[in-house]
Amino acid sequence: MFFAPTIRTTRFVPRSHDRAFERFVNDAFAGSRRSPLVEQDDTSWTLSLDVPGLSREDLSISIEGAVVRIDSKAEAKRQFKAAYELPQDIDVATSSAKLENGVLTLKLGKLVQASQASQLQID
Repeated sequence: MFFAPTIRTTRFVPRSHDRAFERFVNDAFAGSRRSPLVEQDDTSWTLSLDVPGLSREDLSISIEGAVVRIDSKAEAKRQFKAAYELPQDIDVATSSAKLENGVLTLKLGKLVQASQASQLQID
């Protein structure tokens, strides 16, 4: 492989497609900071996260509005912390979590907002 260093000057500013290698290296070494696999249907979202080395007892999942937070407990062998904001509030009653072979799968139900519209009488 041939490597030629580049010099950045005011006349030469790399374009975005010139940074492909830099993005590749950053993504390769990002580790567990990658985004989860997200699937969506009419009633729920499904998030799949890789959490190898963690058991059910090591993880804590909390939901507040449209934000889901996943934390590992302090005594866990491996530390993990992530938070994801979804475009709509989450219905905790219809949500579930499953951990199998190091993959955490969250099925998060969409909260359907009741209409707050009311009728006003004309006098």
